[in-house]
Amino acid sequence: MRSDAMKKGVEKAPHRSLFKAMGYTQAELDRPLIGVANSANEIIPGHIHLDKIAAAVKAGIRLAGGTPVEFSTIGVCDGIAMNHDGMRYSLASREIIADSVEIMAMAHPFDGLVLIPNCDKIIPGMLMAAMRLNIPSIAVSGGPMLAGRVGHQSVDLISVFEAVGSYKTGATSAAELALLEEQACPGCGSCAGMFTANSMNCLSEALGLALPGNGTIPAVTGARIRLAKEAGMQIMELVRRQIRPRDIATVEAFENAMAVDMALGCSTNTVLHVPAIAHEAGIALELDRFNQVSARTPHLCFLRPAGPHFLEDLNAAGGVPAVMKELAGRDLIHLDCITATGATVAENLAAAAVLDPTVIRPLENPYHQQGGIAILYGNLAPEGAVVKQAAVAPEMLKRNGRARVFDSEPEAAAAILGGAIVAGDVVVIRYEGPKGGPGMQEMLTPTAAIMGMGLGKEVALITDGRFSGGSQGAAIGHISPEAAAGGPIALIEEGDRIAIDIPNKRIDLEVDEATLARRRQALKLPEPRVKTGYLARYAQQVGSGAKGAVFKLG
Repeated sequence: MRSDAMKKGVEKAPHRSLFKAMGYTQAELDRPLIGVANSANEIIPGHIHLDKIAAAVKAGIRLAGGTPVEFSTIGVCDGIAMNHDGMRYSLASREIIADSVEIMAMAHPFDGLVLIPNCDKIIPGMLMAAMRLNIPSIAVSGGPMLAGRVGHQSVDLISVFEAVGSYKTGATSAAELALLEEQACPGCGSCAGMFTANSMNCLSEALGLALPGNGTIPAVTGARIRLAKEAGMQIMELVRRQIRPRDIATVEAFENAMAVDMALGCSTNTVLHVPAIAHEAGIALELDRFNQVSARTPHLCFLRPAGPHFLEDLNAAGGVPAVMKELAGRDLIHLDCITATGATVAENLAAAAVLDPTVIRPLENPYHQQGGIAILYGNLAPEGAVVKQAAVAPEMLKRNGRARVFDSEPEAAAAILGGAIVAGDVVVIRYEGPKGGPGMQEMLTPTAAIMGMGLGKEVALITDGRFSGGSQGAAIGHISPEAAAGGPIALIEEGDRIAIDIPNKRIDLEVDEATLARRRQALKLPEPRVKTGYLARYAQQVGSGAKGAVFKLG
């Protein structure tokens, strides 16, 4: 066993003595030692209950003959960090989470790992560590929040963000906003729509690194506790059979995850996180592959924020296995891949079925013939840009508009909420990329303001930053190269015309090359916003958003 390096032989008597100081018995030390990486904290609604998930995982490990050893990681709540300097730390936290799990599992050589994330950067951070370590591992999340309710209307966090914009226009009263604030988030769990957290939890399941149900079983149910116990038991089987993350997360498994991504209409942040996880497995996932998978994969589910359904609806309709079973009917799923169940995808899907075709549409009647995400290219984004095309109004799929240029997200948000943006504008937010931000802020406040103020079918927004999974509308992010790297987005001037053509995967600045060359020669990049601490180091090390915003070595 891997853990023998810290517990076997006479030379390890001091090590065993330290374990016994914590109350471990010799019988416990004789068993496989399973690290339990628990990201519970009291700042994220999706993590406030992870102590109960961890307790269930540890019970499962003990039931199957192992000894659990729990440790913690950090976690940022993107919703609470939104629209202030805290958001700069959100994506940047992913690398620290990956590093911390690596550190704990290398300093203390566990025989296996159970990873307990639930929100945004914590999920990919832990999966990146699993790929890097390549010891038997399984992920089990805390599960999604139930939808809130105001009268007969189901609501969620995005309802509150968008209500701020409608309040500014007078369409929502102060009393209505206050009621929504009280009711939108009814309890623990990752926010109730197909936002980044739930996107990544569903993709963890589709990738095969989590058990069926991981992405959709609600946080507050007994089924979620049972799943956690099952994950604790299953890690012992993975250790016994030495099934490792890289055995599971093959190129074909990543294609399965991307197909589910497209069918569900997941967050654009998956285009950052899935390549980053693949990178740790030694697999290069180029952006073009997302377009290839999107072109052949229909969009089957219309989930919040774009559609009416919530994660609890998807769960009741059959969950991710039902979606995969439907996609497999057109050979869009690789069925031979091994998974964390110890069985193949085909075996896992044998009993899966769509229980509600209004939530998971059949292949013959999709919401869109292509998947939820598209990668755009053009002279404005030579390395690519990302849009959730399933959440774009038909009127905005092709657009030519006037550039309104802002060098930070707060400036743009203030202009939108102040009524300075009008129909036909293209809001440009730059110097918010991984390096320039630093940290690649999410732009939920400006996108929600555009929607809430009734401009969703009239105004586009482009940025070298990124978007919350809760964003909708013609919101095009990850424009690469970013402004801080001298990318073309840095050359846009107020009033320039920008052409957006999502069906043909194009985004172009309608300025001749000679003019752009003059602007490029005159360009003076601003001083770094942050010159000390972790963000300063992050800005120096982080790579392009087009490649997952992973750290560069050397």
